[in-house]
Amino acid sequence: MIVKKTKNNIRKVISEWKKRGLSVGFVPTMGFFHQGHLSLMKESLKRTDKTVVSIFVNPTQFGPNEDFNTYPRDIERDLALAESTGVHAVFVPDVQEMYPSPSKTWVEVEGLTKHLCGRSRPGHFRGVATVVTKLFNIIQPDVAVFGEKDFQQLQVIRQMVRDLDFPIKIVGAPIFREKDGLAMSSRNTYLSDDERKSSLCLFNALKRARELISKNEVKDAAELVSALEDFIGKYPFTRIDYIFVGDPETLEPATHIKRPLLVALAVYVGKTRLIDNMVIH
Repeated sequence: MIVKKTKNNIRKVISEWKKRGLSVGFVPTMGFFHQGHLSLMKESLKRTDKTVVSIFVNPTQFGPNEDFNTYPRDIERDLALAESTGVHAVFVPDVQEMYPSPSKTWVEVEGLTKHLCGRSRPGHFRGVATVVTKLFNIIQPDVAVFGEKDFQQLQVIRQMVRDLDFPIKIVGAPIFREKDGLAMSSRNTYLSDDERKSSLCLFNALKRARELISKNEVKDAAELVSALEDFIGKYPFTRIDYIFVGDPETLEPATHIKRPLLVALAVYVGKTRLIDNMVIH
């Protein structure tokens, strides 16, 4: 497996592959890999001749009071896991390599970023869209794989690729869960044992939403949100950031229960902010 730290060096590797007519898949990550990350890599490996993974904790998508400095990192472990999965190259730039001078150019996707995490994390998706644009320009992939756990991010990237005419196929990979249903996340390591038990409120609330809708036990979206608030509130250590019920394509809130319906949650369990979602058909 090839490991490169500079834009020029990874570009040289990819240029040689493309001269040979090989297709390139790309999985952008912030590292501290779990099985969910590895499932994205495997999806890319199935679809393309060569797969590149980037590991970069991007400072521009973190707010002033968020966990950029404490975000979990273990580069040696990550490289070993990527290699064992069959990844062909890993791009590991530092902040100076990605942002050699203060940025004066940003990429913003309007509309899709109004609600969900866009509302509670101002500037987050500007940072995401900008760094992904930079990475797409560096890697020049044919296919890029993103997880559906970050559903809003996936839709933002899809819109950006359409609007800016990137010749890249965006693939959404299913949420990878622990045996008890908790969506895998690098931030799960922050949870204490008691908080870990309470973290199941997210997946259980989504299952409850599906049940309420399938049995026609809620009349409208507001009633569904209220029921989920009561459900999550019974778990200790929890504080709801948002419960979103709306259109999975436009990410606009719904008034009536109309399928397909996206139910997305952000919940603080202790100090750890967790997200999860389900599209109910």
